[in-house]
Amino acid sequence: METMVSSRTKEVRIGHDLPFVIIGERINPTGRKKLAAEMAAGDFSRVISDTHAQIAAGAHMLDVNAGIPLADEPAILAAAVKLVQSITDAPLSIDSSIVKALESGLSVYQGKALVNSVTGEDERLEAVLPLIKKYGAAVIAISNDETGISEDPEVRLAVAKKIIERAMDHGIPREDVLIDPLVMPIGAMRYAGRQVFEIVRRCRDELKVNTCCGASNVSFGLPNRGPLNGTFLAMAISAGLTSAITNPIEEHIKTAIMAADVMTGNDENCLNWIVANRAPQPEGEAAGRRERRVRRG
Repeated sequence: METMVSSRTKEVRIGHDLPFVIIGERINPTGRKKLAAEMAAGDFSRVISDTHAQIAAGAHMLDVNAGIPLADEPAILAAAVKLVQSITDAPLSIDSSIVKALESGLSVYQGKALVNSVTGEDERLEAVLPLIKKYGAAVIAISNDETGISEDPEVRLAVAKKIIERAMDHGIPREDVLIDPLVMPIGAMRYAGRQVFEIVRRCRDELKVNTCCGASNVSFGLPNRGPLNGTFLAMAISAGLTSAITNPIEEHIKTAIMAADVMTGNDENCLNWIVANRAPQPEGEAAGRRERRVRRG
């Protein structure tokens, strides 16, 4: 089961036998007062720098969010999507809780977007799924509904199954639905990690779909969050997680993801790991070896 998303010129494939897909999380004004103020004022300089930094750090896709209180979110999101697409060929996840903003972003997007997100409430499904179908997008499906967020994995799986079935009723193929198992703060819920691992495993084995999550939630409220996030992602990947919205600039996270790809066999011949970790040769060393070989010859 592969999920394909694309920009105008580049495809990214998400699947259980493929390298893990990192969706950069930083173009999001939530909790970032300076970024929120700048975006609301039409200043996208920080969006540009965050785009370049995340791509340089290894992000395969970027999440773009413009959720700013009292601002014109549909207009800002569309402007941000157009700008980011003008400076990178990475596919985007268009992120909003406002349906008009999602449609505004989708209307200017070039390629096949990922939409973040839809939940299991009937009203939300009937508002968002027609947009997914209309624009030929893929969608992240969050496994909660009118009853809230359950601590019971069986309930979350039932919601996930409902969303998949409702999406298929709208003509959206199963492979275009990525289930978000809902990562809760481990500091508040002792077994939040175990719950996610079980749901992810069963999404792979029983529902036959790909998965995505907001990985940073797991360490919310705790110190030294990078190692916690990285360890969580490595364990989730071993359970079958195929993508995540996370911070690729955090070295612990990037390293853990690459190591997990090696251990699951999804980094063929360990090539990505070798390229990323091979020490650069001192200047002149390679030339010196070539010269010695010539002399010996």
